[in-house]
Amino acid sequence: MKKITLLLAIILINAGTLLAQKTPKFKVIALYENGGHHIDYSKAAVLWLNKLAAEENFSIEYIQNTDKIDSAFLSKYQLFIQLDYPPYAWKDKAVKAFENYIDQGKGGWIGFHHATLLGDFDGYHLWPWFYKFMGEIKFKNYIAKFARGKVNVEDQKHPVMKGVSPSFWVEKEEWYTYDKSPRANVKVLASVDEKSYEPKDGITMGDHPVVWTNPAYKARNIYIFMGHSPILFESKDYTTLFKNAIFWTAGKK
Repeated sequence: MKKITLLLAIILINAGTLLAQKTPKFKVIALYENGGHHIDYSKAAVLWLNKLAAEENFSIEYIQNTDKIDSAFLSKYQLFIQLDYPPYAWKDKAVKAFENYIDQGKGGWIGFHHATLLGDFDGYHLWPWFYKFMGEIKFKNYIAKFARGKVNVEDQKHPVMKGVSPSFWVEKEEWYTYDKSPRANVKVLASVDEKSYEPKDGITMGDHPVVWTNPAYKARNIYIFMGHSPILFESKDYTTLFKNAIFWTAGKK
């Protein structure tokens, strides 16, 4: 009888373990562009994210426009990743739902590259809320022919920077410049050394943050500028930064 009881206990424990493994730790929604010259980065990001999700037991879904976004839709996810998708041309209901999601801390957010394409573009006006969210900056210029650049970590103690080298090279990026540095309005975690650019073409802005968080908002949030070339996923420092950002913004670090 004792053997049967022990066997049943083992079966129940194993069943519970399997059930726990099938239940994701958290759910992620990723918004990405399905065309344009950022598509190769997006494709590489999707492959990498799917592999990470399987390894780390979280779920991830993808959308390529803001049509589905409203409060009910966002309530299903603990993290919103904005992969190279600009802050304009969003549906009105998506704008309101997203602002509430961040303002009320209903989930975390990671934005990449195109998320700071702020200004008047393609007939769309500046999104005032997003302008403040990103540190009150406007897009000014960019290195269209790309450049290699060295990124320096400024806050090595932040959870997002755990395991990231104090300095690391980004081999290919179309570095943006803004009308001013966001530093006065955000917490800067890393910046690029513009003197390190190869080749040099004179498109600089001085103080140039590239990774930051805005502590004025309830939602944990991280903006990572680097997000144009798929070769970024060959960098251990970049993938470590990305992975850390996922778990920190999802409230798991």
